[in-house]
Amino acid sequence: MRAFNFSAGPAMLPEAVMKQAQAEFLDWQQTGMSVMEMSHRSPEFMTLAKHTEQTLREIMSIPDNYKVLFLHGGASLQFAGIPLNLTRPGDTVDYVNTGVWSQKAIKEARRFAKVNVVATAENTIPDESEWQYSEQAKYLHICQNETITGVEFQGVPKTDKPIIADFSSTILSRPINVADYGVIYAGAQKNIGPAGLAILIVRDDLIGHARSDTPALMNWQTYADNESMFNTPATFSWYLAGLVFDWIKAQGGVAAMAKINQQKSQKLYAYIDQSEFYHNKIDPDVRSWMNVTFKLPSPDLELAFLQATKAAGLLSLKGHKTYGGMRASIYNAMPEAGVDALLSFMKQFEQAHS
Repeated sequence: MRAFNFSAGPAMLPEAVMKQAQAEFLDWQQTGMSVMEMSHRSPEFMTLAKHTEQTLREIMSIPDNYKVLFLHGGASLQFAGIPLNLTRPGDTVDYVNTGVWSQKAIKEARRFAKVNVVATAENTIPDESEWQYSEQAKYLHICQNETITGVEFQGVPKTDKPIIADFSSTILSRPINVADYGVIYAGAQKNIGPAGLAILIVRDDLIGHARSDTPALMNWQTYADNESMFNTPATFSWYLAGLVFDWIKAQGGVAAMAKINQQKSQKLYAYIDQSEFYHNKIDPDVRSWMNVTFKLPSPDLELAFLQATKAAGLLSLKGHKTYGGMRASIYNAMPEAGVDALLSFMKQFEQAHS
């Protein structure tokens, strides 16, 4: 019996997707070989790749004037790729600092541009009336969902600058208007598929401006001109991402995912809020749907909680080392039954230790 895996990433995949991949592992669509063994330039893989992109475009309603790029290096490589593709030396860029992943993006951007931090917060997002924008900024960067603490933008910042958004842990969890953003980028290992792939959705007019010394494999134009196949891509991750997109479509699309995800997170937050044993420090107005964090009264109880949850088949609930506590990552693939099982355990543990 499979456990309920609450890992923040690499995260669990839909069981139906895993079973399909298992069935096709040795022989994909009667080709006599695995997708892992197949040339990325073969007609078979090219057909698979086109289908994967088209399904993503459909479920996200991606406008025609946006390119979808399948990249190496995970989302973190784009911390450098973004300023390399969108700025010149000496340019100013705006960043919102809402946590660890914002800070990593800021640190990398400072290697290539002048970074103006428009707002900084812990456990919340400051009201936009308090943001200190730079008139000269080439773009505004946000981390849509801070995986470590569980802080999530619930709307879109109001600015006339292109918004560059790291969607790694919230992409496909609910409908968004892609046209509100200049660039959306995401690592695959949370809501898309296995690690080894990143997806970048970029408006056409933001391609073709890379610095002359930008490495070819960090230049978005390289990927756009070569259907993301300038060199060998992460073919098996690409294939599995396509299966996940098909699965989301079969569930009723991103709108159906949103309804389920909201129910799952609301159940957890409602119990935590009424409890005197568990507590969540995040401003309720910006709580993440995907990463529910909470703490217990003492480190000893947290250790006992983790040992007991593992024995109960509830895995990877330990919070990030920089934040502590617990973290239940409940991405699309986490069934509501997993959240119900966690809630039942939390209630029993509280009763036994209060």
